[in-house]
Amino acid sequence: MKKLILLLVMTAGVFKLSAQNPADTVKYWTNQITPALNFNQVSLTNWSAGGDNSVSGTIYFKGVFKYKKNKTAWDNLIDVGYGMTKQGDQNLYKTEDKLNLASMIGVEAGGGKWYYTGMVDFKTTMAVGYNDPVNKTGKLSEFMSPGYLNFSIGMNYKPNDNFSLYLSPLSTKMTIVLDDSLSNAGAFGVDPGDKLRAEYGAKLELLAKKDDVIKNVGVSTRLGLFSNLTNNPQNVDVNWDFNMKFKVNDWLAATFTLNMIFDDDIKYVEPDGTVSGARVQLKQIFGFGLNYTFHN
Repeated sequence: MKKLILLLVMTAGVFKLSAQNPADTVKYWTNQITPALNFNQVSLTNWSAGGDNSVSGTIYFKGVFKYKKNKTAWDNLIDVGYGMTKQGDQNLYKTEDKLNLASMIGVEAGGGKWYYTGMVDFKTTMAVGYNDPVNKTGKLSEFMSPGYLNFSIGMNYKPNDNFSLYLSPLSTKMTIVLDDSLSNAGAFGVDPGDKLRAEYGAKLELLAKKDDVIKNVGVSTRLGLFSNLTNNPQNVDVNWDFNMKFKVNDWLAATFTLNMIFDDDIKYVEPDGTVSGARVQLKQIFGFGLNYTFHN
């Protein structure tokens, strides 16, 4: 939680500094910051049908910072989410945990739609994840275990602010596992005892959004594909996010998110601790709460 607070403070500082030069900000920068808080609570007293009291909450922070001057375009993304829940007398445990950073800079190749582009993106979680989160046993992940750091160069097709298609024939994927126990177990595809695994291949990144599919309903999606061309290139890594926002007013909204991941290097751990082959990972969240977007 301290890492999340520090990140939000640093981001707010950057946004404030950019706003200190109004002329430059208005002319070249387009900033959009969206904090959100979803909360759910169930309280039962003498409830004959049974059940447990529960409380849960999730905080989100998304910042999009775009710079455009002459033939140069620079897009930056910060996407953070952290949620916890408690049911009855069980221990408090996390239900959402993500930290995603991405930066893409390009120079116009001609026609105003294609850009020579370089990209770096980073993903990790912020807290320990367990196979049995209630009893906090069977560690599966923690901060920088895993961490994913990707570098790539290629071409980006960007006809407008609502769509981009990035194609990179030269991409590097670094998988980082700093935790000793996970590293020694060879988690997330690293060789047992190693902290880092490097893969080289090709990458595709698609971004699309539409604010009003129907009135007060917006959708956005992000699809990332990576193929390790030096080892089993047919086993393509897939990372897909889909989001829907149902706006009630300027302050309240319902949100639906669906995340799908497939990575042949991430093995599935059964409840009894048995490790089996890779599987499609799915996460679906529906929430209602405070949701406001700041524009510069």
